[in-house]
Amino acid sequence: MASFLYRLGHGAFRWRWFVVLLWAAALVTAGFGALKAPAADDSNTSFMPGIEAQKAYDLIGERFPGADANGADARIVFVAPDGQKVTAAGTRTVIDDFVTEAGQGSQVASAVSPYKSDAVSKDGSTAYATVTYKVAAGDLTDSSKDALRHAVDGARDKGVTVEVGGTALATQPAAGGSAEAIGIGIAAVVLLITFGSLAAAGLPLLTAVIGVGVSMAGILALGSTFGLSLTTGTLASMLGLAVGIDYALFVVSRYREERSRGRDPREAAGLAVGTAGSAVVFAGLTVIIALGGLSVIGVPMLTKMGLCAAGAVAVGVLVALTLVPALLGMWPDAVLSRGVRRKRARALRKQNSEHNGGSRWARFVQRRPIAVLLVCVAGLGALALPSASLELGMPGDESKPVSTTERRAYDALAEGFGAGFNGPLTIVVDAKNSDAPKAAASAIAEEIKGTAGVVSVSSPHFNPTGDTALFSAVPATGPNDQTTKDLVQTIRAERPGLEKSAGATFEVTGSTAMNIDVATALQNALVPYLIVIVGLALVLLLVVFRSVLVPVKAAFGYLLSVLASLGVVVAVFQWGWGAQLLGVEQTGPIMSLMPIFLVGIVFGLAMDYEVFLVARMREAYVHGDRPAQAVVAGFRHNARVVVAAAVIMIAVFSGFIGSTESMIKTIGFGLAIAVLFDAFFVRMTIVPAVLALLGDKAWWLPRWLDRLLPRVDIEGSGLTPAPAESSHESARPEPVRT
Repeated sequence: MASFLYRLGHGAFRWRWFVVLLWAAALVTAGFGALKAPAADDSNTSFMPGIEAQKAYDLIGERFPGADANGADARIVFVAPDGQKVTAAGTRTVIDDFVTEAGQGSQVASAVSPYKSDAVSKDGSTAYATVTYKVAAGDLTDSSKDALRHAVDGARDKGVTVEVGGTALATQPAAGGSAEAIGIGIAAVVLLITFGSLAAAGLPLLTAVIGVGVSMAGILALGSTFGLSLTTGTLASMLGLAVGIDYALFVVSRYREERSRGRDPREAAGLAVGTAGSAVVFAGLTVIIALGGLSVIGVPMLTKMGLCAAGAVAVGVLVALTLVPALLGMWPDAVLSRGVRRKRARALRKQNSEHNGGSRWARFVQRRPIAVLLVCVAGLGALALPSASLELGMPGDESKPVSTTERRAYDALAEGFGAGFNGPLTIVVDAKNSDAPKAAASAIAEEIKGTAGVVSVSSPHFNPTGDTALFSAVPATGPNDQTTKDLVQTIRAERPGLEKSAGATFEVTGSTAMNIDVATALQNALVPYLIVIVGLALVLLLVVFRSVLVPVKAAFGYLLSVLASLGVVVAVFQWGWGAQLLGVEQTGPIMSLMPIFLVGIVFGLAMDYEVFLVARMREAYVHGDRPAQAVVAGFRHNARVVVAAAVIMIAVFSGFIGSTESMIKTIGFGLAIAVLFDAFFVRMTIVPAVLALLGDKAWWLPRWLDRLLPRVDIEGSGLTPAPAESSHESARPEPVRT
């Protein structure tokens, strides 16, 4: 591996113009393909096939032709002035005029007056009208949206409080461009401080942006073929940028180190790619494993997002191995610090000094490993305790700021009609095999109406063929309340007897039931997902480090950091501890996808730091250092770069905490805090403490397993000859020479 990568880096440096032109051609080709490719087909609305709510949702689309189950809708909430009622003549005229105006338009399917659909609260203070559209929210034209806004403004101008919920005019989350720009800006400052050179700071940023450009253009170019879109590529953009900077950072750092030892530029580039590049390859593989593992969850959207992000990471690895050394060849001295360029002798002595912050920290931990280990494990363990109370759900309008009309509409409906009105259950009755479909649907509706926790049930509405009926059941509690979840399970548990007596089958769906089913399915999939990615990574790390205990230690540290970060997320976003400091206005269940994202993404990044840091220790150990010396050597050379990489990651993810969307805010906070825990408490503290306690045993590998495992030479022993004799030679396998 090291010899092959050495030749690759050496060749990229030599044929730099060809390599740069090749990447430029790839970027232009992908960009041209993205511009010419037709838009992706978003007609497949199946989120998680197999769950009951999704099957019922699909049945609605099949049995009710012409009614797009994914069509946009707007729920217009009217609140009468203080002391008045919406049934008053003047207010009624305003609402009727609104319904008439909103019902006009080529994309409008219907506009239903509250006075014709019994949508007036018992106290007469609140009413709502429903406007449905023939197309999905993303396909609404600006003229259709403007017409609805004009009608709303007209009603407001006449003195009625009007708020708008639903999907038609829903506030869309920011695309993330500003957050990424903030992350890039902070990354530039961190790189400049780390390297002391504008060129060295700018090169990782430039190559990362090129890699992300190729990846995103490729996703758009293949969008119509594989059903991909910009939303699918969100994760690819975020991770591609983060790992692209990190991977280039490590290659540039090793190049500078080799130059400080007196190597000529081409040799330094070859050695940088042969050594740091080996770590980049295997770190990239761990991230790809974590992202590819998302396919076991059973969510098509997650599978696409994971595979797109895995492709972006693969591109980032290729960029670091080829484009980075090529650009180094164009400006071989530009990435060196000013001190090295101008005052070479003194700067080299300082750069090669064994006493820097990393080595001093490693020695500090080695002097008291047990105390450091106990403090870190106990601290992270305590932070992980709230994760046992994790509740999953999907944030709705109730989680939005009160400054949004969606949140005000939600609150007005809850006050006027009850908390459960914002999350009605949709019951789909399949009476295809029934002799009396209407009687069967009515019997099921009456039975569900009598279930404890159900406030009201609407009249069944049949499809044109008369074999399928729909009706709504309004719970007494809100969509994310545990009582509502129990109610859904109760209705389903009583289904067998009810279906037998009615002679028809039914299923429960709607947004509330869908969120409950998705949360349950994802929670059940979390453990298998963990087993898959951790198992594959253990095998990969076993091959990389040729050690049994180092991979086990890496997996244990990862689990500790991810559970601690989940615990903090629960404490803040579910329990409300310090929520106001982050601008969280409404606490509640954690987004269903959050644990999966956290587990997968943090696993890949954690293994990045593990490979980068421990690979350098392994390299020093193979080349003759004692275990304690090897740990210090790894920290002396790579601690500063790992810290810089972690700070960049934290900066990129923290940029999303300022979002007004609860979902984005939670993801940004969770990933930022997880990187903080894993980089600084696990990799920079627990790792050296454990290795100090293990000594030579850390690198133990049974002889029979040593013979079975392939040799990949990540430590570059085939590039730099190891000492002929070593006092710890018997404790490890022979150095690999390729």
